[in-house]
Amino acid sequence: QVQLVESGGGLVQAGGSLRLSCAASRVISSSNAMGWYRQAPGKQRELVAVITTSGPTTYEDSVKGRVTISRDNTKNTMYLQLDSLKPEDTAVYYCAADPMYISLVAQTPAYWGQGTQVTVSS
Repeated sequence: QVQLVESGGGLVQAGGSLRLSCAASRVISSSNAMGWYRQAPGKQRELVAVITTSGPTTYEDSVKGRVTISRDNTKNTMYLQLDSLKPEDTAVYYCAADPMYISLVAQTPAYWGQGTQVTVSS
């Protein structure tokens, strides 16, 4: 059963921008904290950012100032705006959701998306 679906990835040159989207079911969107992860080839998965009722938080130091996480509850959709992209941002980006914020930090969310590929060329 597909409950989180990412889209918006693609190939972009360094310095460019992308906006990733995560479409969720109404129940998941209204009842959960949500966040974005990324995983590059040969590297550990990283928590990029989380959004809760308290607002957004960026966890990955290398992207602070270049990413914006947001959500539109009327559309049951979460977004990640990526600006000034660098080749090291190349990764599969995953959205996730969980009733508990701490589960997102621990990388044990109840719900995972399938991922969307972001490739940044130099």
